[in-house]
Amino acid sequence: MIHTLINMFSYTFMMRAITVGILVSLCSALLGVSLVLKRYSMIGDGLSHVGFGSLAVATALGLSPLKITVPVVIIAAVLLLRLSEKSKLKGDSAIGIISVTAMAVGVLSVSVSTGLNTDLYSYLFGSILAMTADDVTLSIILSAAVIALYVIFYNRIFAVTFDEHFAKAGGTPAPLYNMLIAVLTAITIVLGMRMMGSLIISALIIFPAVTSMRLCKSYRSVTLCSAVLSVVCFCIGIVISFLYDLPTGASIVTVNAVMLIVFMIIEKIVKR
Repeated sequence: MIHTLINMFSYTFMMRAITVGILVSLCSALLGVSLVLKRYSMIGDGLSHVGFGSLAVATALGLSPLKITVPVVIIAAVLLLRLSEKSKLKGDSAIGIISVTAMAVGVLSVSVSTGLNTDLYSYLFGSILAMTADDVTLSIILSAAVIALYVIFYNRIFAVTFDEHFAKAGGTPAPLYNMLIAVLTAITIVLGMRMMGSLIISALIIFPAVTSMRLCKSYRSVTLCSAVLSVVCFCIGIVISFLYDLPTGASIVTVNAVMLIVFMIIEKIVKR
């Protein structure tokens, strides 16, 4: 077992996956707490569909997928927020309309061009083998930016998460920080799609936060526990994936699901 694990770290593609995966897991967990508390956690699922649609169009046109998808998904996140706040459409309806439309456009683009090739398949279901050195560099830069912005504006994000009206009364520009959360989420979703796949990337946002809330009660403790859980579940998942030749994304999500069950059992024991 130890020899196998040592051998795992000798592969370049594994080191790339672990580096990006830990950063994306950390970003997802931090943002996930706010999104879950604001009952807007499914934005991750909607943006992942938008991301796939954008990737499909970029691939069909022969453009750089990540460089095109990041700004497109950011715009979609801002649009979702605007629709939820300004129009008669509620958050879940806006997410459904935009995500399904983007996915449909992506599928049509694929159909009239090359078909579902290996590159697009990896974005749909995830593949650690598909990550290039350029992907890793861009992911590290953007992940570092997401974490830095979250830490810098932690108090403001906390304020708009728990009581947006009180935050506005105190002079905090709540719409601006809601926008910041949406933009950071969009970046994180795009970074994680390459490895996790657009179909299950939202699990990284939802599971750690929901699991941590079983035992932790304060915002700070939930955030810290969520970050640790997300990274630990990712590491366990990727090791299982390597040892038993299983899909990486599915393995990581399964570990997160098991961890949620464990925390729920512990919660019931503690209450007794």
